[in-house]
Amino acid sequence: MGIFFGTDGIRGVVNNDLTEELAQMVGNSLSRKKKNPKILVGRDTRISGSYLTCAFSTGALKGGGNVYDVGIIPTAGISYLVKSQKFDYGVVISASHNPKEYNGIKIFNQEGEKLNEKEEAELERYFACQQICQSTKVGKYKNKQTLANKYVDFLIKSSKFTLKNLKIVLDCSNGASYKIAPKVFKKLGAQVIKINCSNNGNKINEHCGSTNVESLREKVMSTCANVGFAFDGDSDRVIAVDELGNVLDGDQLIYLLAKNLSKQNLLNSNTVVGTSHTNTGLLIALNRNKINLIRTDIGDKYVIEAMKKMNLSLGGEQSGHIIIKPFLPTGDGVLAAIQIANIMVESSKKLSELFDAKLLPQYNKNIMVTDKLKVLNNENLSQKILQISNQISPAGRILVRASGTEPKIRIMVEYNDEIIAKKYINEIEKIIKSI
Repeated sequence: MGIFFGTDGIRGVVNNDLTEELAQMVGNSLSRKKKNPKILVGRDTRISGSYLTCAFSTGALKGGGNVYDVGIIPTAGISYLVKSQKFDYGVVISASHNPKEYNGIKIFNQEGEKLNEKEEAELERYFACQQICQSTKVGKYKNKQTLANKYVDFLIKSSKFTLKNLKIVLDCSNGASYKIAPKVFKKLGAQVIKINCSNNGNKINEHCGSTNVESLREKVMSTCANVGFAFDGDSDRVIAVDELGNVLDGDQLIYLLAKNLSKQNLLNSNTVVGTSHTNTGLLIALNRNKINLIRTDIGDKYVIEAMKKMNLSLGGEQSGHIIIKPFLPTGDGVLAAIQIANIMVESSKKLSELFDAKLLPQYNKNIMVTDKLKVLNNENLSQKILQISNQISPAGRILVRASGTEPKIRIMVEYNDEIIAKKYINEIEKIIKSI
């Protein structure tokens, strides 16, 4: 990670970490990196979205770039459109699953791929000089909200089947998919029940969406729906709830997709990419189906990097990022949900009947900190982690890491004994709070 870029673009609290000046510099940097670029810009529903879009656009326009504003759209929509409509860059103003006071800037290249770390570092060199480059020929700004319809058409065409026999609950987290997701599933024939599908930026990710599925569970159960899908603020994540109210995270959905693709001989090298957080139970279940699992560091950028390097077709994270490479080079919650619904239709099975892996219990806790680097470099913490790892290995695992998007340290213990697992988490937490 760089100075400004984290695991998923630039992110921070608006007017604190993420300022108008920084947004301008990002836009201006793209115009300096490529002469008179065509830049497609979209955003989620946050109140600060239009403010930062204006700031970013101003910087780009000053440098001679041309900005095309598609308005509120899922992150994956920008990835799809920047390639299909031949833009030089795609930019998303969003903080994904983070609270409303946060926002962020994600950048895609002309292939619809997120910038790699080398490309991010090159942009950051422009930030370091703290100077806006002004062209004698400023760029043009155009409103292009109708382009979102092309993304809608893409999603509809991704489905092999009609969904007319499915009752589906959609929780759009009051975010970027609030309009598009219900529209797509209705056009595919599903009976759609909407919750948290407003464009109220003050309620984005607030007790809803992929990070809080309790309201989705309740609605699925109370309406006797076949399945429920929860997206996050920019809809690059999806979590599902089956007809019995069981929650299926990103890794569990990847397992279903991997088995389906493998059966059709569409899973390249019969290998899927997960992360260090991927449940060991899924590793065992995948291997039982003669599918290999490769683990990367946590962060969809690392998953995508591994997929690209090895020419693999499927990967993702427990959090709900799911990359289905034959369709898009980035995570798309709505697309993944459509493919899961397709599996249900094709198999004529309920979602609860499709998932047959036995998971190992995982226990997680997030600790707010002021200095993530200081915590992770603490010798006492390192020794404690090693000690616990030795005590629970090989039956269990411990993972302590810094969040790539928030000031938090995340603790995960995977172990069959809940009492011992929580004891170790509490010991780690105590050390972190003492640092």
